Amino acid sequence: MSDDQLRAIALVCTLSPSPAPSSSQLLAEQVMEALSEHGVIGSVIRVVDHDVHPGVELDMGDGDAWPNIREQVMSADILVLATPTWMGQHSSVAQRVLERLDAELSEKDEQGRMLTLGKVAIAVIVGNEDGAHHISGILFQALNDVGFTLAGQTTTYWNDAVGSDYRDYQDLEETPEAVASTNRTAAAHAAHLARLLRQNPYPAVS
Repeated sequence: MSDDQLRAIALVCTLSPSPAPSSSQLLAEQVMEALSEHGVIGSVIRVVDHDVHPGVELDMGDGDAWPNIREQVMSADILVLATPTWMGQHSSVAQRVLERLDAELSEKDEQGRMLTLGKVAIAVIVGNEDGAHHISGILFQALNDVGFTLAGQTTTYWNDAVGSDYRDYQDLEETPEAVASTNRTAAAHAAHLARLLRQNPYPAVS
């Protein structure tokens, strides 16, 4: 990776372990593809495939998979956090990710700045019920609290009709243009802001 190469990590918070199909993962991968058009490289992690222990520490002990995932988050410029909608809320897996990120409040560099400062967040949400705006509000507030920066219009989501007419995102014959357009916008804005922040880091505050 060159010095000016941006990197993204997508944490997919579906409840379904691999190899089960996942609409959350599909939409996250589409966002990652849109990011690649702006010179961003990266990878996707399905969090439920890893034994991420509950807690709010950097390392919760023997067998905890979070330290390895955290290392990848820390090496990235952009975090894509993807979650399904269940009962109008983000998934329990997404909540665990937020809780583990809480430990970043205590992690500082030599100038007293949080290690997450300069990293940009994108929210990805899928579901068969309303709630995307509510969930993005929760995700963004939590991520901002622990140091992530939010670019304009960096939420992308798919909500369809409730009931028997519901179509799972992964079963659509093609990506709706409204979603594809939002993916492109989110990727462009996040990559732009991440480059600006890399070139002009946040100042230390005494």
